[in-house]
Order: sequence, then C-alpha cells, then structure tokens
Amino acid sequence: MDTLPLKALCLLVIVIGVASSGSTMMEESKLKVLSSKFKYHNHAHRRNLLDNGLASTPAMGWNSWNHYWCSVNETIIKEAADAIVSSGLAKLGYKYVNIDDCWGEQDRDSKGNLVAKNTTFPSGIKALADYVHSKGLKLGIYSSAGTYTCSKQMPGSLGYEDQDAKAFASWGVDYLKYDNCYNDGTEPTVRYPAMTRALMNAGRPIYYSLCEWGDRHPATWGAIVGNSWRTTGDITDSWDSMVTRIDLNEAYAEYARPGGWNDPDMLEIGNGGMTKDEYIVHFSLWSISKAPLLLGCDLTSMTADTLEIIGNKEVIAINQDPLGIQAKKVRWMGDQEVWAAPISGYRFAVVLVNRGPWRYATTATWEDIGIPEGTVIEARDLWEHKNLPTQFVGNITAMVPSHGCKMYLLNPVG
Repeated sequence: MDTLPLKALCLLVIVIGVASSGSTMMEESKLKVLSSKFKYHNHAHRRNLLDNGLASTPAMGWNSWNHYWCSVNETIIKEAADAIVSSGLAKLGYKYVNIDDCWGEQDRDSKGNLVAKNTTFPSGIKALADYVHSKGLKLGIYSSAGTYTCSKQMPGSLGYEDQDAKAFASWGVDYLKYDNCYNDGTEPTVRYPAMTRALMNAGRPIYYSLCEWGDRHPATWGAIVGNSWRTTGDITDSWDSMVTRIDLNEAYAEYARPGGWNDPDMLEIGNGGMTKDEYIVHFSLWSISKAPLLLGCDLTSMTADTLEIIGNKEVIAINQDPLGIQAKKVRWMGDQEVWAAPISGYRFAVVLVNRGPWRYATTATWEDIGIPEGTVIEARDLWEHKNLPTQFVGNITAMVPSHGCKMYLLNPVG
C-alpha cells in the first residue's frame, strides 16, 4: 500500500526558463525562455461578434447539473451561494452560481416570454439574482439553441434569441450556458452567433458559454462567438470519463486564450465517484488546461478532502494565470504522461500523470517542455506547499501513484 502523504499525490511544476539566445546568464535576476512548443497569443487580438470584456481568465464558480440534475429550486441556489461565501471559496475566485436545466415552465407566457417555474422558483429569477448579487457573486442561467432544452421540460431559445437575451439581462443574469438540444438541423455556426448578437444588444455583459458538445469543432470558430465552448460530450463522475474528456480537449489547446476558453465540461470533485487521488488529477489537469473551474457537488456538505482540492490556491493560480496558454501533453509513454504549459514570468507548469494500475517513475525532460539544456532548477511542490531540497538539471523525475499525479513549481537558479 502506498504510504506517501495524500498531499504528495499531485505536485505542480512551474519553470522559469533561460533567455531565448540560449545564454545561461541571469537577466534582471530572472532566466527567460519562450518555448517553441507553444503558441504565444497577442492579447490585443480582435473579437468580431462578441466583445463583452469578460473571461480574461477562465470562469470559476458552481453549476447545479452534475449533482442535482432537474431537481433544482431557488433554495438550493441560495444555499450554494451562501456556501461559496462561508467556505471561503468566493475569496479564491469562485463567483458564478449557475442554474442549469429545468428552471422554467413548460410553456412561454402569452407574450412569448420564458417564465420561471412557479413550484420551484416562486420568487422569480430577478429576485434570485438580487440575492446572489447581495453575496458579491454572479448568477448564471441555462437555455438551448433549439426548440426545447435538453430535459424537454422547458422551451429553448431558438427563434427567441433577442427576447430571451433581453429577459436575462433585465433579470440581472451574468452568465448563459447555451445547450444544443432539439435544434432544427441548422448548423451551430448559424444558431450560436444569433445568441451572441442578441446578448451584445441586451444591455448587460453576459458571459456566453457554448455547450455545443464539440460536434462541429467549436474551438475553431468559438473565439468570435463565445467566452468558452464545450469541446466534448457530458462528463460523468468516473476516471474513464474524466480522462477521456481532457484528452479530447487537449487537441484544441492552441485555440484557448484570454477571452475564450476550451471547456471539457464541469468538475465532478466531491460527488463520490472517484478517489481522492483521481479527483486531484481531475483538478490539476483542468487547472493547467485553463478550463473553466465550475464545481458540481453539493457545496453544503463538502468533505475536508473536497475543500482541500478545490481550494488549493497555488493550483488555482495556474488556471488563472494571465498569460492564458493551455497545456499540451508533451510526452506520453504508455500510461505515463507529461503535461506542460507556459505561464507568465517566463515560467512553465508541468503535471506528471500515471494512468496505470501500479506506482511508476515518470520523468519530464527540459527538451519535452522546450527549456534549454543545462538550466538549473529549484522545485516547489504545489500540493504540499513546500520547496524540494534538491536542484534539478535537464529533467525531473517523480514516483507517481496509480491514477495519481505529481506537480511542481520550478524556479531557475543559474
């Protein structure tokens, strides 16, 4: 049985590299490198349809679907908002409280308006938004680019984009998750921009999350349409589902950037279907991949382990890094993987993952990451929150437990 401390299961690596000339001399007390393995974005890139000033870093918050499905009501939403504040998660950046499907009545009213379901949201969405805002948080809502939402328990917004967007804005909604169910066969490249235009004319900045399931590769067109886009089908609370989603998402790494992010679906941490080790891998890979960090558990009954994982400030900092470059899988050897991404300050984040059934030594080389040979590095363990006592040159190796990961923060010393 592995006797390593639980906190050592996942360490995050940040590497500050050397000058692009290959020199090992310190420049302003920092070694600098721009790795040739990654695409560095121009932050002044133009957005065509969507220009709402949102999502400079990936969204953080909570969504009702993974835990409650359709059994959602205004009390659950209020309690989730309360828990985000009382647990300290709000201070870490979790700010969106998102209602998913099943919040509305089966039919629109006589004027064609969406109506909150009287039995579960009797106070209405505006009153709920006011409550969430009073906590210093933001409210999200759900619809679909079809005639119905995915539950088929309420209308979708296809053909009602302007009317619904204005309603959302008038209620004080801050985030829209827009699904793909019961559409009319029109291409998503037509249906989703229709809501983009409606939101831009609604009079309120609303984060726009495209839940298109990756069907027509929205990463390739989503940056001018939304603030994030699903690259996969729905996640479930299992190891296989989680790693499959992040693999599919990785293929589109170069499309993620400040203002628009790849979305491999919401977090399952705390729902009980995976081990603590697996949940640490889940949070680490979503964080280094600059994915939205949307919690999906019951926030009112979180365990200490759950709060430890989702509350790791140092890992969250990688996700929220302003450079905004998504990780790539730079090496894989059977069940052993190395994920890496540049972050601001000429640094790199690295995750070593073991998908296999046994504990195994995994190595990340400077060549894999794109760091010049000979760079001397000091390492920080972001899950144990301490610096490692030795220095590293050329590579770093760690014993990684089954279905676990290691992550470090590496700083140059010469």
